[in-house]
Formats: sequence, C-alpha cells, structure tokens
Amino acid sequence: MDLDIKRLQTTLEQLNEYGNEGQGINRLAYTEEEQEAKNFFMELCKKEGMSVRLDTAGNIIARREGQDPSLPAVAFGSHIDTVYEGGKYDGAVGVVAALEVIRSLNDKKIKTAHPLEIISFACEESARFGYSTIGSKAMTGLLSGDYENLRDKDGVYLKEELSKYSLNLEEAKRPKEELEVFFEIHIEQGPALEETGKKIGIVTGIAAPTRFKLLVKGLASHSGTTPMKYRKDALLGASEIALALEEQAMEEEQYDTVATVGVCDVKPGAMNIVPGLVEMKVDIRGVSEESKARVIEKLQSAVEKAEAKRGLEITSTVLAEETPVQLEERVIDSLKETADKLGHSYLLMPSGAGHDAMNMAHLCPTGMLFIPSKDGLSHNPQEYSSIEDIGIGAELLEEEIMKWAKVVKEAER
Repeated sequence: MDLDIKRLQTTLEQLNEYGNEGQGINRLAYTEEEQEAKNFFMELCKKEGMSVRLDTAGNIIARREGQDPSLPAVAFGSHIDTVYEGGKYDGAVGVVAALEVIRSLNDKKIKTAHPLEIISFACEESARFGYSTIGSKAMTGLLSGDYENLRDKDGVYLKEELSKYSLNLEEAKRPKEELEVFFEIHIEQGPALEETGKKIGIVTGIAAPTRFKLLVKGLASHSGTTPMKYRKDALLGASEIALALEEQAMEEEQYDTVATVGVCDVKPGAMNIVPGLVEMKVDIRGVSEESKARVIEKLQSAVEKAEAKRGLEITSTVLAEETPVQLEERVIDSLKETADKLGHSYLLMPSGAGHDAMNMAHLCPTGMLFIPSKDGLSHNPQEYSSIEDIGIGAELLEEEIMKWAKVVKEAER
C-alpha cells in the first residue's frame, strides 16, 4: 500500500480534536466548532498546493489543477459536521481519506489530465436543524421547502447562522459540466461488512426517507373511573399504528425497506390519566419506491383502522419526501474492477442511510464506498472503524481517482 496510513490516522485524530468534549464529538453544522475544524482542514489542503474556497453554502472545495484545466473535475469527499455526541469516523473518514489521496499523488509526483477536487459538504447531518445534506442539496439545486426558517433546539434559525457566515444557499448550485464524477467513502454504519468479512462495500443505491408527523387525538380521562370499553386512548391507537408499520416493513425485508417510529410524545403524561394526545414521528426509507409505497399505504390503513376502532382523530403531515437513488452501473462496475485489481473483497449493497452522494448523483455520475463499522455502531461515541480498513478504502479510492482523472505523468518508482 502506497498510502501513508500513519499520516492518515494522525490527521483524523487532529481533526477530531475539534468539538471533542470528552463525551463524543459535538461538531454541529454552522457552529464555531465546525468552522474551526473546516479552517484546519482547509489549511492542510493549501499545504498540498490546492486552491481552496468556501462556496455560498459553506461547502469546502479544494482543487488540485489538472494538466488540462478545461476538463471537468474528478471530485471526492464527504462531510466534517457531526450529530450530537457523535463518533470520530462518520464523515471525517471521507474527507481525511480524500486528503490522503492528494498527499499520496503529490508524494509520487503523479499528474492527472483532469483537475481533482476534494469537497467537504456543509450540514450533512440533520441533527441540528432537522434537515439533512444541506450543502450538497444547495450544490445540486435540490433544496426544497421553507428551509431557512428551520430552528435548532435552542431556537436559533438556520437563516441567522447563514447570515453570520455570509452564506446564501441559493447561489451555491453548480453546472453539471463542471464535474466528471463524484466519489464518497464512508463508514457503513451497519453490520453487513463485519458479518460477511468483506473489506469494502460498493453501494448500488441509496435509500431516501419519507417522514410523517402524526397527531393522534383521543380523550384524556381518569384512569381509575373510565371503563376500558369507553376509553379513547391515544397511546393504544399509536401503538397499533407502530406495530402495523413493523409488520409491513418485515414483509418488505427483501427490498431493505425499514420503518421507524422515532418520536412518541404522550400527553398529558401522567400515570393516572388515559393518554389524550400522542405525537408520533415516522421515518420510512428504502431503495425501492414501490416497496416504500406499500409501507406508506399500510400506515394510512392503520391510521384509518385506529380511528374507527378507538374513536380517535388522527392527522398526518408529510415532513420530508425524498426519492431513492440508484447509482450508475458503469461506476459500480468500475469500482468492482478496481477492487478486484487490488485484491480487496467487496459486497454489493444498498445504503440504508442518506448521504451527500445521493444528491451528487443528480449532478454527475457518482460512486460510493463503505468500510466496515465495528458492531455496526454509528452516531455514538463508541463508533469505530480500524485504520487498516480505512487505509484499504483510501487505497481503492486513489486507484479509482487515477482511473477517472487519467494519469499523464508518473514519477519513476
């Protein structure tokens, strides 16, 4: 392996000093901690001779010029922001591996015909504002809804943070002709690679969520004096909806479709009162539109049944509706070819989580690589991927980048 794994590890550790408060990494989007980490990373890119800029969404774009600057860039990267009390590898692995590819090419004095770009996207995580992949959505023209009026848990508006850094999401869109291809390397955040013993996941498609907020309205009443048959228990209705979702999602297992009730807020919330109101937030995601549609249909059916059975009033609001992305076969085939060439075992697999790559696929051909996650754990301080596995992913990325960018000069070895 030509890459300097120790250097890669050191850079990853240095990056994770930013926002490290002892209990996980807190490097939330558009915060001082994230900005300090971005400044650190931009300086490292400049040291490698790259021109570096922040676009109007806060995305870092670091460019290594090619022999023919008129050619579209071969781009690769990920994100620096984290969730609350996040791990050290989610996103960070992708940008640090991208930098190590540039360093390795510089060490070997390898020139490419196409320019190379590292892109570190802003606000990939939805943790702060409840809206994910903002930077890549801005770059690809996929922003929707009243996003600037989103607020974090402290009541700070997204538009206030954008103004503080002189950012304007509407001006960040890039023309398609500027990019030849985009690659993202990321931790799997699931158990498949570890369980199968494979070193690389080659992503075939990226799941997209449809999210709902349900308000289940019953009647709060005395828990001791209200007979069971006269109750309008909102929690029991919500529970039946949740179980119906689980049942349908299990039937869709072959399509990797999943359904989650991640929020269930019960009111009044006293043990001697029959629940009168439940707010549920439902996340349904998968790579098959047809499979997702069946789960959504089951949700609607379960709502109607709960209303009729228990005398409830249930309202449903769509919070997000995104389309799954199938990655291009020619990019997948190219990654398979490179993995075979390097002798790395791989698994063809969908991504259950959303990533910036799903948005970039609307702008240019896109490929995505996973490396194993210990115990499938992520969004957790105990998140871990070995430096050896990160190195394998970075090696494959470098080989793939050279293929697409077309090596024109290579130092003697």
